[in-house]
Amino acid sequence: MNSVSQHPVIIIPGVLFWDGLYNGMKQALARYIPQERIAIVPVTLVDWIGFPPSPERSTNRVMASLDRTVRVMHERFPGEPLTFVAHSGGGTVALIYLLEQVFQGDVYHMRHVVGTLLTLGTPFVTREHYAKIKTDFIRQWLDRRFFEDCRVVSVVGNDYHGSLSGTMVERVCYHFYQNVCGKGAVSGDGIVPVESCYLEGAEHVTVSGVEHLPTPHTRWYGTTEGVEQWVHLL
Repeated sequence: MNSVSQHPVIIIPGVLFWDGLYNGMKQALARYIPQERIAIVPVTLVDWIGFPPSPERSTNRVMASLDRTVRVMHERFPGEPLTFVAHSGGGTVALIYLLEQVFQGDVYHMRHVVGTLLTLGTPFVTREHYAKIKTDFIRQWLDRRFFEDCRVVSVVGNDYHGSLSGTMVERVCYHFYQNVCGKGAVSGDGIVPVESCYLEGAEHVTVSGVEHLPTPHTRWYGTTEGVEQWVHLL
């Protein structure tokens, strides 16, 4: 337990997932870090979809909620660097927030209070339309100097291989991976392929025994077993 960083942690949900799905992750992290030092960004399904539907503005809505959480945690733990733990597409939202560049009219300037961004199954290379809005922006503005201020660790599972001639699970993985990166016969976490989680300048870690989706009866990144795979990287 002493080897795990005790910096305050902010958990950022993935795209189309809401905060309640991450209570288990918070409880698993609380085995290593006092629970009062862990916060989940309050996000709803409506934040991602919009009402009326406006998914292209989802990043802006979630960044606003993230910013409120950052300011609360910074006030609660002044002088301590915050750690972001971001799942799936929440990782690209977090990175845009930290870039301190105007994104669709919004910009934030709180990178100085964040020490680490740890992403879990976050695709930084993607063909999906709304995700590509984010990754194109990141590609435009991210440079090597960013990593002098903020450490980025990209974690992804590699247990699931895509194959059109394999099992049903392998065939499903093939189509998910192909939708993300254009290639299906690769390995990943069941939804996102390993190669899509590559971000130049970041640390890259592959883990086993974890799945992407925070669904019941799965061993995903946020279960006790999943957290054990990456908690030492905080």
